[in-house]
Amino acid sequence: MISDLKKKLPNSYARGLKKIFLYLRGIYYAGNSCDCNICNRKFRKMLPGGFNLPIIGEKEIIGAGTRNHICPNCQSTDRDRFVKLFFDSRPDLLDDKIKILHIAPEPGLYRFLSSFENADYIPAAKYHEGIYYPAEMTLVDLTDMHYSDSEFDIIIANHVLEHIPNDKLALSEMHRTLRKGGIAILQIPYSNNTDSTFENTDLRTVKEREDNYGQFDHVRLYGKDYPKLLESVGFMVKLIRQGDFDPAKVERLKLFPKEILFTAEKTK
Repeated sequence: MISDLKKKLPNSYARGLKKIFLYLRGIYYAGNSCDCNICNRKFRKMLPGGFNLPIIGEKEIIGAGTRNHICPNCQSTDRDRFVKLFFDSRPDLLDDKIKILHIAPEPGLYRFLSSFENADYIPAAKYHEGIYYPAEMTLVDLTDMHYSDSEFDIIIANHVLEHIPNDKLALSEMHRTLRKGGIAILQIPYSNNTDSTFENTDLRTVKEREDNYGQFDHVRLYGKDYPKLLESVGFMVKLIRQGDFDPAKVERLKLFPKEILFTAEKTK
């Protein structure tokens, strides 16, 4: 009912309604069983999100499937909280005057990153409609970016590359626009039991893509070779594992089991 009402209202009113709804929902689910490190609230549980398809279980797709992982208050996901955990461990990344490009900005991470007065923060996407994204969005095609070489200190593009037919071109553009020493955070859904990325351009229907990739609008299923793709365009890849952090904190944040954070640094 709330979602139907939001669709009928002007965006400014719909955003206000959404803010009130999330505030009240956060109060309703308040408790002490889990934490959100983005809105810094405690809850009795996270809310369900995602969907299940046979391929998700068969291929052990990390970052996919139904699970209780959405913050009742700020809508952060398990992936968002993992990214925030990484930034908390590397405060130096956000200390100086920096420029950040955030592709398909998640609501929780948007609120966190846009709060830094020292940051020139640009939320962007190829398409923008509705009220999921903030109002001040910039339209950016990752395969043809209108930015100069070495412009950004940080680029974030989580669960974006699996939608782009020419992912290597998009990665090359992100590498080009990063400054030396800059990092990109490039999460994707990937198979934990498949060595090689699977892609077949003949798979075009909704069912074909759901059956083979785990989502109707994905164009491939990444395998364990994903870091090699990042390295092929010049990135130095560092894998951030949940084991690098306090296990008790990881458990309370309700992170996705076995998920790895893929960080890619431009070294030259």
